[in-house]
Amino acid sequence: MTKGQLEAKISEAVSRFEVEYMGRGPKAIRTHIVNDMIIVRLMGFLSPSEQKLTDNPQGIELFKKMRTSLFEGGREYLETLINDIIDVAVISTHSDISTKTGEKVIIITTDTNLEELVSRK
Repeated sequence: MTKGQLEAKISEAVSRFEVEYMGRGPKAIRTHIVNDMIIVRLMGFLSPSEQKLTDNPQGIELFKKMRTSLFEGGREYLETLINDIIDVAVISTHSDISTKTGEKVIIITTDTNLEELVSRK
């Protein structure tokens, strides 16, 4: 599997996670593998009601707490989806949301240099 194919498969898995677990998928998704990190950028994933909620500071705080809690609850499921694609140990998973742009970033660190792994195959 090439690096691009692996990135595409991970994008599909993260998109599936967002739809199945979080309730809504992104309009666009890009995945980049950099050494031992998987960086996923999701664009356009806020619903209209979530966009409205983030119009004020209290709404932003509430939204971020809710989304963080949901993500933390589904972390194991997401990591399982990643392990189904590539058999590496996930060290940590991080996520943040920009309420200004409607983007979400997920960073997954692994115990393996994935760029070297895919270049060997």
